[in-house]
Amino acid sequence: MQALMQEWSLTLDKIFDHAARWHGGREVVTRSVEGPITRTTYGDAGQKVTLDIDPTTPLLYILRNDLGLQGPHFGCGLGQCGACTVLINGVATRSCVTPVSTVKSEVTTLEGLAKNGKLHPLQQAWIDEQVPQCGFCQNGQILTAKALLDKNPKATDSQIREGMARTLCRCMTYYRIQAAVKLAQKRIIADAPVAAQEVVA
Repeated sequence: MQALMQEWSLTLDKIFDHAARWHGGREVVTRSVEGPITRTTYGDAGQKVTLDIDPTTPLLYILRNDLGLQGPHFGCGLGQCGACTVLINGVATRSCVTPVSTVKSEVTTLEGLAKNGKLHPLQQAWIDEQVPQCGFCQNGQILTAKALLDKNPKATDSQIREGMARTLCRCMTYYRIQAAVKLAQKRIIADAPVAAQEVVA
């Protein structure tokens, strides 16, 4: 069992690393409406992709099918499970029910959390706490946790449970999720400048 857990940890680490190197995960969105078709330009690190799409298309479909991003998943298609979560201006948003025409600002996917080849503290905590089982919901769990900690860096246990409650895990790994969020929270606070620590203290 220990060997299997170590193997899964290495696999998850490789997935995060590959995603971080492959794409920055941030899309700067501009658009012009031409009848029923919206011409949308997605740019990242100087690279741009222009798509002609139906403005009612869910953002999730654009991210996965047109841009090839594998972070957000199609779960329920109703905005209820959270597997499709992305961050729009730092707010956790269900991309499966968000028409692309309503997105007016920056979108961050799971691929965009790592910086300069280093995993985000939440990603590292997920590995350290061996959170995933099937792994399907982990995109939504991690991005929901990031939005929560960005808004409330010193969230209590009950606030974390409440903030994560609408993001479902079919494998019921909620205790590990809670432990990983707490571990990441501790590391984020420890790494923050002293002045910032005093503000949130």
